[in-house]
Amino acid sequence: MLFHAHSGLRYLVLLAGILALAYFAFGLATKKPFDKLGRILGSAYSGLLQLQVLLGVGVLVTRFYYPALIGHIVMMVLAAGVAQATLSINRRKPQPAFVLPLVGVLVSIVFIIGGIMAIGRGVFTSTAM
Repeated sequence: MLFHAHSGLRYLVLLAGILALAYFAFGLATKKPFDKLGRILGSAYSGLLQLQVLLGVGVLVTRFYYPALIGHIVMMVLAAGVAQATLSINRRKPQPAFVLPLVGVLVSIVFIIGGIMAIGRGVFTSTAM
């Protein structure tokens, strides 16, 4: 059950990341001030990503281990760390902007894609194991 939740949540994480990325890019292009919707989208993406990592730990404990998981785990932890750090730093700035969250979400999505590929799977493919 944890494996299927972990595997399925991946699509929601990617969707939230793409939405946040698009909103941050639009905000940067139009030079509007960082607003509440930006904080909500960033928090939703970061929260879903952290939930994905937590489910991954559950899968790791309940399933068999194989060496390719090391790359997957490292990439996913880096993705969650980068997303959370950049969003937190931006929130604490006197004048939050779109650049730091945009870079953070973009880098974390690259880490996510790398982490999925580290276990030999495609970004949009699902397997039974």
